[in-house]
Amino acid sequence: MPDVLTPQQRHRCMSHIRSKATKPEMLVRKWLWAHGYRYRLNVKSVPGKPDIVMRKYRTAIFVNGCFWHGHEGCKQFVLPKTNTAFWQTKIERNRERDRQNAALLRSNGWQVITLWACSLTKDQLETTTQHVAVTLNQNLLRIVK
Repeated sequence: MPDVLTPQQRHRCMSHIRSKATKPEMLVRKWLWAHGYRYRLNVKSVPGKPDIVMRKYRTAIFVNGCFWHGHEGCKQFVLPKTNTAFWQTKIERNRERDRQNAALLRSNGWQVITLWACSLTKDQLETTTQHVAVTLNQNLLRIVK
């Protein structure tokens, strides 16, 4: 199916997609804050500039959009039918960068939590955030020992 928007309209739509303070990220941030977890946002000194940095827990949290980061097996990730080569290359570069950043963080003693937008829907939000809380508490116990 051909694109129904002109190239100028498509450019305008795509240019308004944010990389910070996305809805899924805001859900996680509000939940963390409400439950007493304190964090910093997009810390440049931490490799990969994670969405949420929790130094006390030595944990970096990435909140990934399923499309932009190529979430395998997710119905929100469908490769566009137009300009497929471009999108395939772009998404693969994003995946590779994500893998490199996670490996670098782990080699520096950080724990990495990757949350996908599809796991932050209303029906899955509580389960996902509880899993994050358990992971953070395990990280804290490991650091204290």
